Amino acid sequence: MSKNLVIVESPAKAKTIEGYLGKDFIVKSSFGHIRDLPDKGMGIDIEKDFEPTYQISPDKVKVVNELKKEAKDKEVWLATDDDREGEAISWHLKEALGLKPDTKRIVFREITKNAINKAIETPRTIDLDLVNAQQARRILDRLVGFQLSPVLWRKIKAGERKNLSAGRVQSVTVRIVVEREREIEQFKSTSTYKIVADFHVSNGKVLSAELPKNLETREQAEQFLNDCVQAIFSISSLEVKPTTKSPAPPFTTSTLQQEASRKLSFSVQQTMTLAQRLYESGKITYMRTDSTNLSAEAVAAAKDQIAKAYGEEFSKSRVFKTKDKSAQEAHEAIRPTDFSVMSAGEDRNEKRLYDLIWKRAIASQMAEAKIERTIAKIGISTRPEELTASGEVIKFEGFLKVYMEGSDEEDEESKGMLPPLNVGQTLDMLQMKATERYSRPPARYTEASLVKKLEELGIGRPSTYAPTISTVIKREYVVKEDRPGQTRDITELVLKEGQIQSAVKQETFGSEKAKLFPTNLGMIVNDYLVENFENILDYKFTADMEADFDEIAEGKVSWQKMIKDFYKDFQVKVEQAAEGASASTQSHELGVDPDSGKKIFAKVGRFGPYLQIGEATDEEKPTFVSLKKGTLISSLTYEEALDILRGPKLPLELGLHEGHPIVVNEGRYGPYVLYNGKFYNLDKGEDPLTVTKERAIALIAAKQSGAEGSLPREMSEYDGQAVTIGKGRFGPYIKWGSKYFNIPKTEDPLTMDDAKVAELIQAGQKEAANKVIKEFPENDKVKVLNGRYGPYIQIGKRNVKIPKGVEPENLTLEECLKLGSA
Repeated sequence: MSKNLVIVESPAKAKTIEGYLGKDFIVKSSFGHIRDLPDKGMGIDIEKDFEPTYQISPDKVKVVNELKKEAKDKEVWLATDDDREGEAISWHLKEALGLKPDTKRIVFREITKNAINKAIETPRTIDLDLVNAQQARRILDRLVGFQLSPVLWRKIKAGERKNLSAGRVQSVTVRIVVEREREIEQFKSTSTYKIVADFHVSNGKVLSAELPKNLETREQAEQFLNDCVQAIFSISSLEVKPTTKSPAPPFTTSTLQQEASRKLSFSVQQTMTLAQRLYESGKITYMRTDSTNLSAEAVAAAKDQIAKAYGEEFSKSRVFKTKDKSAQEAHEAIRPTDFSVMSAGEDRNEKRLYDLIWKRAIASQMAEAKIERTIAKIGISTRPEELTASGEVIKFEGFLKVYMEGSDEEDEESKGMLPPLNVGQTLDMLQMKATERYSRPPARYTEASLVKKLEELGIGRPSTYAPTISTVIKREYVVKEDRPGQTRDITELVLKEGQIQSAVKQETFGSEKAKLFPTNLGMIVNDYLVENFENILDYKFTADMEADFDEIAEGKVSWQKMIKDFYKDFQVKVEQAAEGASASTQSHELGVDPDSGKKIFAKVGRFGPYLQIGEATDEEKPTFVSLKKGTLISSLTYEEALDILRGPKLPLELGLHEGHPIVVNEGRYGPYVLYNGKFYNLDKGEDPLTVTKERAIALIAAKQSGAEGSLPREMSEYDGQAVTIGKGRFGPYIKWGSKYFNIPKTEDPLTMDDAKVAELIQAGQKEAANKVIKEFPENDKVKVLNGRYGPYIQIGKRNVKIPKGVEPENLTLEECLKLGSA
């Protein structure tokens, strides 16, 4: 029988570690946190020095009982993650399992045989300072959320939303997004003219050069081109600059999230989930870290791998120091546990993330790239300015052989090599263009750039970035989405063969991909909190609190004192807000409708933003006009409202086609065209009010000739309930009342008759009646079910997807819980 019990958080981690320990050790999982503050009630006794009351989570009672049995007559080793949260989990396990105070605590930053054995050789006891730092964060966040959220419920009636919440970090995060949106709203774009010239040089090559500074007006651009009609162009100087480029440090949590977003298009949460799997399978070091440091062993291993793969000249060992003073424990950066393993992971995305981590870590220990940069200045005989052409050639690749860091700049271009040039050389101009360019507003945040901003402000820590962003999106304070751009005219002046010609072209601007936008609800809640709880949403105040947590972790400050100092002023603010006025920004008065003489209001309702013409107290009832999804009422102007009221309304009839009317409208699934009883979806983001008859006819023809046909389509009723045949992300389906049934691939949804539809509904009802695949008498919270999209695991109120290749009938209870914690 095993004499030692090792407890970790996850089954995957347990499985990996058990493979490294001998028969004297058994490794079990707690499946994450086992205790927390209660779901109902605050769970904090303010009068007793903020004493918390912890409860074992209902879904962990069985786990705790099993661990208690396993712990009897065994030496217990607590091996949770090596950070504050992991320390707190170990402490909760000690308390819940009734373990002795000197229970052994082991820590490691990578799951390898060497690291595990070293940890077993050097155990310690639980660090209560780290526990208290985590406890302080949890208690403070509960105090803020528990006392602020009811204030929001009473003071903000935005569409009768009852799931409003506030949080110490989440509310500051929303503020960052809101303030950036207001910067964009207030930005006034101005146009300038960019001058670019092409010159013919020897051997048919073309040299492109530009004026370093844009010209402010069209008149200045025309004058410049006119002056160049008779000008002589010649190389006035050539400067060759040898330079070097150094690699970026290995990944921290924040930089991994940013780079995975840029290069792999992963969300912050997706990156952390994949990194967690790689860590638990022993492939990478711990993925929550502020440090850019690599151990001496890792540096030596990287050097050996570089020499083998690329040659000694590509190797250069480096030590990176973490710049952030608030960085927590002196841990390593994220790196592979074995540099000789060049590919790892169970699926494509795990492999892609591992590849990114491997390349970044290896590149950090490689030689600088040697680059030769050439700058040519071109004199103009008729003007004092000079044109500039630049190019570069890589003389030695160095780390660039493996990795180039990504950038958030949208128009970053790599410069090519210049053709052979000589000082004094005269150039023949092929053409010169003056192109109108508009200044761009600040960029909206992506998940990655928001993480970068939070890190710069010192708000949150590596473990908080992903859940914070997920929370503000889940609460619908912020949305992450793509938005189409708009078109505008730009002027282009071209000097060619002594003649200047003008042309008007169009460019698309303002298109957004995976950007974060505040919602009306987010703006309303933010403005109310800023007005009434300015210190809670103050960036420096929030960052200073992180520094306070650091001091608690170092044993310098009592957590009770820190909470007490905060709560004194906070409680006064809560009481003042409770007695104050409700939020006013949910109703925005724009002006008076000139046609009816009634007031126009922009408001937010349960189904989104809308215009209200008239007041509830008027004799005649107010009228309402829905606004487009995403319209921010705080920035809607009176003129824009009048344009909406006077413009075309939905549904909008575009005319007849082959005897049938074409109607464009917008439904819950987006804009569509209705023609001859059939629906044709418009492209995502397409404005239905701008659709022409020609566009609608082309859409109808394209859809009728393609495989999509004209879904969704209405069918006659079945058993008293309406039937719709549609097509979703998982294929064609039948909607009968409120129930959905998949249409088999063998059936054509466009040609099915009523009898076939009835047959499929009946078959679907039989399947639904027997949807439980497996139950577990020892844990009635866990079931294996067959749902609309296939088998899944239900754990309490959570649904967990079953991976491909896993037979649902053969799943054990332990495997279900393991999948649920992954």
